[in-house]
Amino acid sequence: MKNQENYCARNDIYGMMIRLHARHNQVDQARGLFFEMQEWRCKPDADIYNSLINAHARAGLWRWAINIMDDMLRAAIPPSRATYNNVINACGAAGNWKKALELCKKMIRNGVGPDLVTHNIVLSAFKNGSQYSEAIGYFEMMKGANIAPDTFTLNIVIHCLVKVGQHGDAVDLLNSMREKRAQCPPDVVTYTSIMHSYYVCGQVKNCKAVFDMMVAEGVKPNIVSYNALLGAYASHGMHTEALGIFKLLKQNGLRPDVVSYTTLLNAYGRSAQPEKAREVFNEMRKNSCKPNKVSYNALIDAYGSAGMFKEAISLLHEMEKDGIPPDVVSISTLLTACGRCRQTTKIDTVLEAAKFRGIELNIVAYNSGIGSYLSFGDYEKALEFYATMMASNVNPDAVTYNILISGLCKLGKYAESLKFFEDMVDLRIPLTKEVYSSLICSYVNRTN
Repeated sequence: MKNQENYCARNDIYGMMIRLHARHNQVDQARGLFFEMQEWRCKPDADIYNSLINAHARAGLWRWAINIMDDMLRAAIPPSRATYNNVINACGAAGNWKKALELCKKMIRNGVGPDLVTHNIVLSAFKNGSQYSEAIGYFEMMKGANIAPDTFTLNIVIHCLVKVGQHGDAVDLLNSMREKRAQCPPDVVTYTSIMHSYYVCGQVKNCKAVFDMMVAEGVKPNIVSYNALLGAYASHGMHTEALGIFKLLKQNGLRPDVVSYTTLLNAYGRSAQPEKAREVFNEMRKNSCKPNKVSYNALIDAYGSAGMFKEAISLLHEMEKDGIPPDVVSISTLLTACGRCRQTTKIDTVLEAAKFRGIELNIVAYNSGIGSYLSFGDYEKALEFYATMMASNVNPDAVTYNILISGLCKLGKYAESLKFFEDMVDLRIPLTKEVYSSLICSYVNRTN
């Protein structure tokens, strides 16, 4: 059309083409046409602006979405509620909760009232940005403004309550949804979030009870639901129950994913059955489910927990052959395995392996190394490793001091253990029950 001599640029044709590209996520082409139409003196209307903003929002290009909305304002075209929702959603999907909240306030100032979709988008932005307490606070504001939530709203709130440890409130919210089923019926996401809550609390029976309740109420579990129940059993080494759920998900027409296999593998590892864990690992590969870093680390832990250090260390090389670089979790797991396997000389080997691969140790790795040295009674090496941690600007935590205090107490070095307690107080690190128990041991034995 453009190559014809009598071609005349038209808004409706450009609008149609921009919407077509936007619908197929061809953002660059849509944007190119947007600028081109203005060169031909065709003025974009609100519909074209909204289509272009929506395309950029879906692509996660939140800065572009904001810039286009600003152009819209400069062109004296007032953004609609849908315009604002698209831009806020783009910011929220990127975890930029501050910008999302700022745009929501701007929307109100410009006389465009937010609707439930807007509020849900802002809540999602808080969730994606890991601002769980802010999401809960925002929900309270919604209630104060008499804004009726829907299931999507409450699912976000339940997720955030679980994240901040308010498990009882999350369960209460589920029960409220069940009572008011007509307004906000709980769905598979709701039940799975509560299952995860019980899983985190170590309440396996309650996790299974919620799963059974979901099925009884006609909500079909998805792979995430099954994996949550698998995880609850695996965390307690209940391999028989975990295997039963694994078989059940397959019977119900679902295909196990890498999380399913890794969780079952972990269940066998925690029940001191590394060979069974290896069988699951091999089955995963056989069924064209590629193991990931978590799968390898779980298998390393399975062998390490069973005192099979040689097999654990060989997995480090197997990972690399499979194109998966070992990480600090791999190193931490091997350091812990050294203590379990009673092979103090291997600690230096593991540390050299980490250094060679450019893996920087974190607090978990240092804690594992210190614990392993103390398990051998090697006080000097443990202190040396502790000093290395401090020199590397890795701050100790309550676990570090509990390992040191309890380890030194077992070695009869009570005065030294109390010195670490003083350091802990000076650093204002909160005392845990484990630290208190170790301190009582030190004080009692020192007095005796």
